[in-house]
Amino acid sequence: MTTQSVTGSGEPFRLDGKIALVSGAGRGIGRAIALALAGAGAEVVANSRTPGELETLATEIAGAGGTARALPFDVTDAAAVQAAFAGIGRIDILVNNAGLNRPQPFLDVDEATLDRLLDLNVRALFRLAQMAARLMVRQNGGVIVNVSSQMGHVGSELNRTVYVMTKHAVEGLTKAMALELAPHGVRVVSIAPTFIKTPLTEPFFRDPAFSKWVHDRIPIGRLGTVDEVAQAVVFLASPAAALVTGSSLLVDGGWTAW
Repeated sequence: MTTQSVTGSGEPFRLDGKIALVSGAGRGIGRAIALALAGAGAEVVANSRTPGELETLATEIAGAGGTARALPFDVTDAAAVQAAFAGIGRIDILVNNAGLNRPQPFLDVDEATLDRLLDLNVRALFRLAQMAARLMVRQNGGVIVNVSSQMGHVGSELNRTVYVMTKHAVEGLTKAMALELAPHGVRVVSIAPTFIKTPLTEPFFRDPAFSKWVHDRIPIGRLGTVDEVAQAVVFLASPAAALVTGSSLLVDGGWTAW
């Protein structure tokens, strides 16, 4: 077993020499996380299903003096995941970010929506975590950051039963993984943001009633930004969080404090 410590370290938030795989890195929160990890010194392996977005991201990181490479594959395709990991070699940090929501009233949820959210938000996340953890155990260390949601800690009265269910699953998985992998020097944490304005969520906020519902529940009084989530991920992945495992960092503006 190896342990991390910040004792005597002058730069506990740096990630120099680390290799970080970020899923769902093509846009939104995932893209911001990839940029932030690269800014902290990590070599970023950026994943999504859209090669063009990944190449643009890699070019931006390189232009800022960082290192990144694109690794396009569908995280819900087990064979594609196996093939991708066969060529990775080493991972120090996994940010399990790919996810989706399709709001529907509970009484109207269809099988296709149920299957899609379970497949991407739970099965694919589990699969990536398992593949990364196998490498990390052989390396005697690593960090897995599962991107959850404030909805993994509370319920919601507004058409989010399936999403809430999947994010509670992520939180439970994070705790169980952390306990099982701790003896191998692998930390497992989750990050649980509030509503963040991204291409995925922006259409929701065109509805004034929905926008008011959200803002009324965030004590800080505003939505979060992708950069705020990304910097929290850098902390969790860094030696500064060496004693943090099995827990969830709520970046929710106070939503869950009610």
